[in-house]
Amino acid sequence: MKLLFLTTVMFSSSARLVAGFRAPFFTTTTSVPLKGRLSTSAAAAAAKTVLVPIGHGSEEIETTCIVDTLVRAGAEVTLASVEPEALCVMSRGVRIMADASFADDPSLEMKSWDAIVCPGGMPGAEKLRDSDALNRLLEKQNGEGKIVAAVCAAPAVVLEAKGILRGKKATCYPALPFISKLELEEGRYTGDADVVVDGHVVTSRGPGTSLKFALKLVELLFGEEKAEELTQQMLVR
Repeated sequence: MKLLFLTTVMFSSSARLVAGFRAPFFTTTTSVPLKGRLSTSAAAAAAKTVLVPIGHGSEEIETTCIVDTLVRAGAEVTLASVEPEALCVMSRGVRIMADASFADDPSLEMKSWDAIVCPGGMPGAEKLRDSDALNRLLEKQNGEGKIVAAVCAAPAVVLEAKGILRGKKATCYPALPFISKLELEEGRYTGDADVVVDGHVVTSRGPGTSLKFALKLVELLFGEEKAEELTQQMLVR
């Protein structure tokens, strides 16, 4: 799998103001062959398959944390676009090339996935919510009791909309439009936890909790020892 990052650099008088500073748009292109980094032993252990769906407006930090961490663990990760094309413009303008799009690769729906992990970001989460192909996969995944995970806006916008969070504790990005969806049922929103696991459903809060979220998925898929190994290697405190 190749993850392509493209940002556009334009130094101009119309630079954005971010936190009081002028922030110029800047462009760089890097190709990162994630699968090429797998060792022979890790490749042999890559029996776990993970689907990470993205769309225009998905959150780039969350997406890359999820993909990179799970690949390090030895998972076979497929980044799939819910857009007509594979190239997605993310929530902060970074461009990520998915492995495939649901529109061009119907086999994505035919595969069995050990985990489906939804990044947040807006309007990316809404794009995931509105994908018929992803909806069918999530319904199947949930019905089989296999891992369904979401971070940031996605727990409230995607999983809640599909009924996957019904009766389950969860967390999400701590903003009222998202929290209010989870608080429809008293006691479900767990705002003091960075990562919440309730049965086969895993949720997390946002970009800053994405590494913890991804490592929890490693633990669930590969065991505590592998998660601890990566925690040490990645210097996660």
